[in-house]
Amino acid sequence: MTSTLPSSFSAATDSPTVVPETVVPESAPLPVSLRIRQRLDAAGVPYLANDNIAEQLRDGEMDQLEIEVAGKVRELLRSLVIDIDNDHNTEETAERVARMYLHEVFKGRYHHQPKIASFPNVKKLDEIYTVGPISIRSACSHHLVPILGNCWIGIKPGERVIGLSKFSRVADWVFSRPHIQEEAVMILADEIERLCKPQGLAILVKAQHYCMKWRGVKEPQTSMVNSVVRGDFRHDPSLKAEFFELVKQQESMLGT
Repeated sequence: MTSTLPSSFSAATDSPTVVPETVVPESAPLPVSLRIRQRLDAAGVPYLANDNIAEQLRDGEMDQLEIEVAGKVRELLRSLVIDIDNDHNTEETAERVARMYLHEVFKGRYHHQPKIASFPNVKKLDEIYTVGPISIRSACSHHLVPILGNCWIGIKPGERVIGLSKFSRVADWVFSRPHIQEEAVMILADEIERLCKPQGLAILVKAQHYCMKWRGVKEPQTSMVNSVVRGDFRHDPSLKAEFFELVKQQESMLGT
């Protein structure tokens, strides 16, 4: 008689053959950048190049990001056919670049805004003043090469005032992100208005872009100048003119 038993049964014992259970390895943890992106997406928080995401970062994640970014930079160098295993000059370049991006050049994305104390405008000051030139350092979001220049801030005080040095701290925090200059000035204006609610605000930025100086058209003398005026500076032409005249005087005095 032809047997109809499945082949997995032993002819001698009619008992099934024991198949070893397959061990499924635990899935590897997701990269920290992916975990952060998923958290931002779930919360509906934007994370464009010039956004700050410090509120969404958890303890220890900056250290993990530094390790992950260093690994990606190392692979970039290898893809550029650089022998980082034997080249003494680039042996630790990946780690340096990771620290630079996260804690210096792009710190405005990952670090909280510096603490800025404001004070009541007890004397009801309403005359305008300017602060500048404030050195600004950023990076073009198209090529990640430097944007370097100066910034002037004009204030007509409102109900609160902040110390002069705090304008430099806020400008550095805002510009330390990948940017296009037009948007950077608007973001800085938003932050200053939030901090001291002035009656009027004017900002002027003059900067050189290395995406034009170092590559592309390679125009070493080209610069970009743009401004934003709000409140009384926008509605009163004489105040606006006074701001730009004060900037000229500061430039002349400093020879910039």
